[in-house]
Amino acid sequence: QSTVCEKIMELLGQNEVDRRQRKVLILSQDSFYKVLTAEQQAKALKGQYNFDHPDAFDNDLMHTTLKNIVEGKTVEVPTYDFVTHSRLVSTTVVYPADVVLFEGILVFYNQDIRDMFHLRLFVDTDSDVRLSRRVLRDMKRGRDLEQILTQYTTFVKPAFEEFCLPTKKYADVIIPRGVDNMVAINLIVQHIQDILNGDICKWQRGAMNGHGRTYKRPFPEQTENSTVLAAGKRSHLESSSRPH
Repeated sequence: QSTVCEKIMELLGQNEVDRRQRKVLILSQDSFYKVLTAEQQAKALKGQYNFDHPDAFDNDLMHTTLKNIVEGKTVEVPTYDFVTHSRLVSTTVVYPADVVLFEGILVFYNQDIRDMFHLRLFVDTDSDVRLSRRVLRDMKRGRDLEQILTQYTTFVKPAFEEFCLPTKKYADVIIPRGVDNMVAINLIVQHIQDILNGDICKWQRGAMNGHGRTYKRPFPEQTENSTVLAAGKRSHLESSSRPH
């Protein structure tokens, strides 16, 4: 979840650093929602469009952007408006960083994108907690409770079970209880600090060069949502949230 990434940034003290100088940054899969047609946007405004389906994302743009970030380039990332369900004209400039946390509900679904990550985290949260957080978030976006619950039962929950939950098998680390699991989060923070200090000078994953080792170290328990660590200039991190 995005809250896990934000907590990691806070503990690393990167929130206080100018974004041009940050060694760690967060990038969200939500930024890469496709531009909707007029018909799709009308459905979205009524809560009848499935934003939790893999086809809702612009995977080509996502892959190209991540590839450029891995190569240490400055990139422009789309800005998505969740109230109007549209991609804004303005973009967000993302500067090179040593570690990039890429978070989203389906960051493991597309293999080409999944294989770019150096460390994959899956954040497991109780389904009741997920629903309550979603209700509070969407109500702040001006949506009524009936629409939120209808969208959840029609699209969100089925899509989670069909597309998100099966990708849990790709995770290197599973974090139960999300941001409440400070033991797991502190271990991840220490790992990032080791990278930044040069104690881990090179990460390898088979998908990047045909060889490499995969690091598997699950934490006790499990249930939902995904968080990842991806590769950037030297290495990147990823995580997953639940949009819409």
